[in-house]
Amino acid sequence: MKPRRVGMARGYEEMDGANVPRPPGSTGPVGGGSSGVDSTTSVVGGNPGSPTTAPTGGTMLTGAAPEFELASVSVVPDDTYTVTQAVNALGFGWFQVKLSLCVGLCWMADSMEMTILSVLGPALHCDWGISRYQQALVTTVVFLGMMLSSTFWGHLSDRYGRKPALTLCGVLLFLYGLLSSVAPSFGWLLLLRGLVGFAIGCVPQSVTLYAEFLPTKQRAKCVVLLDCFWALGACFEVALALAVTPTLGWRWLLGLSAAPLFIFAIITPWLPESARYHVTSGQSDKALNTLEQIAKDNRRPMLLGRLVVEGPSGSRGSLKALLGSSLRRTTLLLWFIWMSCAFCYYGLVLMSTELFGGKNKTIADVGMADDGVTIDCQPLATTDYMDLLWTTLAEFPGIFATIYVIEKFGRKKTMALQFLFYAGCVLLITVTEVRVFLTIILFMARGVIAGLFQAAYVYTPEVYPTALRSVGVGGCSALARLGAMATPYIAQVLFQSSIWSAVTVYGIFAACASVACMLLPYETRGADLAH
Repeated sequence: MKPRRVGMARGYEEMDGANVPRPPGSTGPVGGGSSGVDSTTSVVGGNPGSPTTAPTGGTMLTGAAPEFELASVSVVPDDTYTVTQAVNALGFGWFQVKLSLCVGLCWMADSMEMTILSVLGPALHCDWGISRYQQALVTTVVFLGMMLSSTFWGHLSDRYGRKPALTLCGVLLFLYGLLSSVAPSFGWLLLLRGLVGFAIGCVPQSVTLYAEFLPTKQRAKCVVLLDCFWALGACFEVALALAVTPTLGWRWLLGLSAAPLFIFAIITPWLPESARYHVTSGQSDKALNTLEQIAKDNRRPMLLGRLVVEGPSGSRGSLKALLGSSLRRTTLLLWFIWMSCAFCYYGLVLMSTELFGGKNKTIADVGMADDGVTIDCQPLATTDYMDLLWTTLAEFPGIFATIYVIEKFGRKKTMALQFLFYAGCVLLITVTEVRVFLTIILFMARGVIAGLFQAAYVYTPEVYPTALRSVGVGGCSALARLGAMATPYIAQVLFQSSIWSAVTVYGIFAACASVACMLLPYETRGADLAH
C-alpha cells in the first residue's frame, strides 16, 4: 500500500489500481470501461467532507494535482464508507485465514467437551455405579450451564466486545475442564461440569465475530466450513477415548481433552476485535485500525473516505428488542428451530452410544448402586469406538453438501429439507438390527443434522442487526441448550424402555421444526449483514 498523500485525512490513501489518471478533457471512464463506482455519486477534492457532484462515470479529485478517477473502489455519498463495504472491498485473504484457524480451534475444543459426554456417562455408570437418571444428569447439567450463560455472554459481548468475552471463556473452560478430571465425588463432578457448560455458552460469540469479518459472497461457505473443526474435534475425542479410556480411565480423558482449551486461551489476546462493534460503540479509530490491518494482511489498498456507522444502533444488547414488533416472529421461530436442532443433534450422538454399547451389556464386578441393586455395565469395546468414529466422520460430507445446497436453495429451504431428512433417518432405526445398516443410517442422520446446525449458525447472524447480533445469537443458543438438556432423558432413559417411543419423539420435533423454517419471514441468501 502506498503512503497517504500529504495533507490527506486519516483513512484516505492512494490505491494501486484504483486511482487512474484521466486524460485532460475526457469525460468517460479510463479505457472506456466501467469505473465500478456509483454513477450518481462522486466526491471532489483533497478536503474531506466537501462532496460535489461530478459527471456520470467516475469520481474526480480536483485541485493542483492531476485529475483522478476511482476505477475499482465503491464510494458512498459524502465520501464515506461503512464496515460492510470495507470488508467486501478488502475481500477474503490471509486475515480471514488466521481468524478461521483461531475460531476453528475454539469450535474444536467445544466439540471435544460435547462429544466426551457420550463416553463419560457409560464410564461413570461402570466406575461409580450411577443410575440411568444420574447418567443423564451429567449431560443435562452441562447444557443447563450453557443455557443460563448464553444471554449473559451475549450482553457481555455487546457491551464490552467479542474479544474480552472469548478470552475469559477460554481461560474458564481450561480451568474447569482440568478440575473436572480430579473431581472427588459425583456431586463435585456435576458442579464442575456445570461450570464448564457456563463457559461454553460463550462459544457462539466466536461465530458472530467471524461472520462480521467475512465478505458477503464467502460468508455462508466459511461459517459452514467451521463445522469441519467441530467434526475434527469430535473425531479426535473419539480417537482419544479409544486410546485412553480402556487403560487410563475417564479422568485422564477429561484432563487431556482440556489441552486445546489451553492453546485457545493462549492465542485469544491476538484475536481482532469486531470492527462493527467498535463503530457502533463510537470507537471509529479502533475500527479503522482493524480495517487497515485487514488491508495489510490481504494485500489490498485501503478504501478512500471516512468510516461511518452503518445505521441507527437502536437498543444495544436488549433482549426486549428481540421481541419487538419487527423481530418477534423471527425470534420466536428461531428459538424453536435452535431448540429442535440441539435436541435432535445431541439426541443422535447419545443414541449412537446406547445402540453400540448395548451390545456389550455385562454385570460389573463392582456395579452395586447405593441401594444394593446390581448395575448393568455397558463398557464400550473397540468396535463400538470405531463405529462411533465412522458416524462422526459423516459430519464432513454433511458440511460440504450444506455448502452447496444453502447457496442454491437458500437458508430457509435448506434447513427445512434437512429437518425432514433427519426425521426419516431416525425412524429407520427401528426397522433394522443389522449393525452395518444401523451404522449407515446413523451416518446419514449425523451428516444432515451437523449441516443443519451450521445452516442455523449462518442464518441467525445474518438476520439480526449489528446492535442485537450477539444477544440474538446468545438467545438462540440458550434455547438450544434447553433442547439439549431434555434430550438425555429421551436418548438415555426412554430409549432403554422403548426405542420406538424415543425415535418418534425426535421425528415429531424435526417435522415441526421443518415447518417453522418455512415460516421464517426473511431469506438472507446474498444479503449483507443486517445493520
